[in-house]
Amino acid sequence: MKVVSIAGLGHHVGSEVLVQGWLYNKRSSGKVRFVLVRDGTGIVQGVVGPGVDAQVFALADTLPQEASLKMGGMVRAEPRAPGGFELAVTYLEPIHVPTTPFPIGLKEHGVGFLMAHRHLWIRSRRQTPLLRIRDATLWAIRSFFRERGFVATEAPVLVGTSVEGTTTLFPLDYFGTPAYLSQSGQLYLEATCAALGKVYWIGPVFRAEKSKTRRHLIEFWMAEAEQAFLDHNGNLALQEDLVRYVVESVVAERSRDLAEVERDPALLLQEVKEPFARITYDEAVAAIWDRGVAMEVGDDFGAPAEDALSHLFGRPVFVERFPASIKPFYMKRDPERPDRVLCADLIAPEGYGEIIGGSQRVDTEEELLAQLREANLPPEPYQWYTDLRRWGSVPHSGFGLGVERTVQWLTGTTHIRETIPFPRTLDRLYP
Repeated sequence: MKVVSIAGLGHHVGSEVLVQGWLYNKRSSGKVRFVLVRDGTGIVQGVVGPGVDAQVFALADTLPQEASLKMGGMVRAEPRAPGGFELAVTYLEPIHVPTTPFPIGLKEHGVGFLMAHRHLWIRSRRQTPLLRIRDATLWAIRSFFRERGFVATEAPVLVGTSVEGTTTLFPLDYFGTPAYLSQSGQLYLEATCAALGKVYWIGPVFRAEKSKTRRHLIEFWMAEAEQAFLDHNGNLALQEDLVRYVVESVVAERSRDLAEVERDPALLLQEVKEPFARITYDEAVAAIWDRGVAMEVGDDFGAPAEDALSHLFGRPVFVERFPASIKPFYMKRDPERPDRVLCADLIAPEGYGEIIGGSQRVDTEEELLAQLREANLPPEPYQWYTDLRRWGSVPHSGFGLGVERTVQWLTGTTHIRETIPFPRTLDRLYP
């Protein structure tokens, strides 16, 4: 029999095939045994009737959860079965049979227990679709940038400077020299942008932020891009195009997985159909006050403020021109209002918070040095970054998209910890 994936069973209706996977669950109904097998691409129901070989029938009775096996039989359409197809089983072959019960049964477990068993929890019926949707999201991001002529380049994870402020740095010793885990690859992308014009990278970043909210991780992945000769408005247009492309691609590729996690693809498409909303920071503060959330001009957005904004428009909203005092040193000032910067945060709808932060960058040496002084940062560690403004500096802009935040929105997941294979949170370093 031909070995096929469970996701591809629809191409083999009426044929005998072999699937290889793990026993997810089983049940009995009279003289019939139903064996649910997963292989990473989906779940299929194997039907073991009384007419099969006695050994096959016995195995269907005795194999425990998460036994690895080969299962063969005739593919037939069955709308009531998982995935819409099932196997009329004629062959079962165990590969490995566990001798102790699988720790995660098909029942409710506490979050602490599941997180301690994350290496096994990812096998479950909800977690595997989430990780497939994450994969589709990453591929969509890469495809978008490739189609737009961006060059994939890398930024170091070990760095000697801060990007998003010094309070969330992870320090380490680099052979006697102070170093840190990167908060962002942005500064380095600005350098490769001056060499290649349009660049991006997708990689891990780290924030030593003592937060326990449902939208925070200590280690997470960012998709960051920089483009030369791109101003603030062009930057917003690029971000909007990317987000719409990602949503449409994930819906097209993973509609079944979205349904598995009870997420309505039509709602996602509707949310990105119209142009994204745009409001200024000052307008946002007023709107947040109107919705009963206390916030002063000069405050950064917390989770309650982001939640209030995310329900205003029914679609993503750009909040533009934040006060310079609450944003990093590298953002270009608004020429019409120097106390504001040419930046924007993109807030996802439905309460999923900020998914992108971006800005036009400072493009003169004088501005950069002045803004480093304002931020109380020594110029010496940023000498190489200052060099970028000395030789051939141009207007340029960029942004960072949080991969896990985006997947959380796409999947309607309550807590961000389920959108990454092995989350690192304030109290979780195992497994």
